[in-house]
Amino acid sequence: MYPFKFDPLLKQTLWGGDKIIPFKHLSEQLERVGESWEISGVKNSESVVAEGPDRGLTLTQLVRRHRQELVGEDNYEVFGEKFPLLIKFIDAKQDLSIQVHPDDELAKKRHDSFGKTEMWYVVDADSNAKLRSGFSKEITPQEYKDRVYNSTITDVLQEYSIKAGDVFFLPAGRVHSIGAGSFIAEIQQTSDITYRIYDFNRKDADGKTRELHTDLAKDAIDYEVLSDYRTAYEKLKDEPVELVACPYFTTSVYDLTEEVTCDYADLDSFVIFICVEGGCQLVDNEGYELSFEAGETILYPATTEEITVIPNEGGVKFLETYV
Repeated sequence: MYPFKFDPLLKQTLWGGDKIIPFKHLSEQLERVGESWEISGVKNSESVVAEGPDRGLTLTQLVRRHRQELVGEDNYEVFGEKFPLLIKFIDAKQDLSIQVHPDDELAKKRHDSFGKTEMWYVVDADSNAKLRSGFSKEITPQEYKDRVYNSTITDVLQEYSIKAGDVFFLPAGRVHSIGAGSFIAEIQQTSDITYRIYDFNRKDADGKTRELHTDLAKDAIDYEVLSDYRTAYEKLKDEPVELVACPYFTTSVYDLTEEVTCDYADLDSFVIFICVEGGCQLVDNEGYELSFEAGETILYPATTEEITVIPNEGGVKFLETYV
């Protein structure tokens, strides 16, 4: 099998910025593009294959056609035709709402859906960009509700100044918010279930505030307080550095100036590459050669045994993720 590229699904939002279009070298003249869904099996927002013999197929149709060869035997047994990961670029010109996502058990009970554990990799950030992740002090569920109603919930959330290369792991249940000036690659379970906790009392063009899910969120929140919600890692050149390993995905970053061969012979999973800087040539064991540059995402099938990465002059930085 060959690797797959998909047409991006561009989502216009109230809080979207102007970084996605040039980053992905797109010609569309769109305003407030907040998200580019790179690989998605979410109903009514499915990725479509951009080129090759399977061009025009949705991701679900692609899984249905290729089954274990695409996703791996264990993944197909567990997920069937539901692709397990959702990959996005997020560009925030304004603060996103304070929100939380349910875990698998709660999401299944309420929505017949997967839960939503995710991670953020900061691709770029304005000098004053910040985000929020987790609580800064212990609070009770009742205090949480009180603080939502009196608009002080942000007073008990941990806030971080961010820069390119920062990583945050967000298990289901962790309260969080992406701040203005943040440009982020997001890897998550395939789920579009979000409980909006607080939206800064913003109003849309019709003068209406967006719906809050205060009570739904109350039972989904993990109220545990950690000393630091950032993900620390050693930044190394020319070798993989693991960022996150959890039951839902494993993600590493490659910062390369030299040729590297990635060995997947013993991996029973698809592999996704997300390019965040520079460019390279990719050659797999079947002889398929692709150019790969910042803003692109590629899905390699589970039959892929190895991929050789040949960096362009100036190098390449990309994320690798699989289940």
